[in-house]
Amino acid sequence: MRRLIPAAGSSATLTAGLLAVLSLSACSGAVRVDPPTPAGAAAAACQKLATALPSRLDGAERVESEPRSPYVAVWGAGEIALRCGVDRPASMAATDQATDLNGVTWYEDPKLPTLFTAINREAYVEVTVSGKHISGDVLVDLAGPIKSSIPE
Repeated sequence: MRRLIPAAGSSATLTAGLLAVLSLSACSGAVRVDPPTPAGAAAAACQKLATALPSRLDGAERVESEPRSPYVAVWGAGEIALRCGVDRPASMAATDQATDLNGVTWYEDPKLPTLFTAINREAYVEVTVSGKHISGDVLVDLAGPIKSSIPE
């Protein structure tokens, strides 16, 4: 089992965790992803999103995550991971640029170029995309389910 997203810690810890998983993506078994703990409307929206997510994303099949959670989805061997109901990105400042892709605004963490967060929704949705995939394609493919499940 691999660890994809640390529950807490510094950017350096997060970076190390992400790099470790991406380098071990060929291993077998469930991918370890610490689920967020959204509440209220955010939790309800994330549960709705869980049922709208595709079984295949940018050529990668959806796989099991550990522990199981309606707030986590993983494709490939940890190549793409989604966590719904995360906190606002700590590194995001009011002056930072964000990119709109098909009606979903994405913040790209400048210190972690594989980490994107949908920020214009009732619940923040964090997506990690390995170098095996084109992040823009993944984010565009996720825009439809996010828009239909999580209100602005």
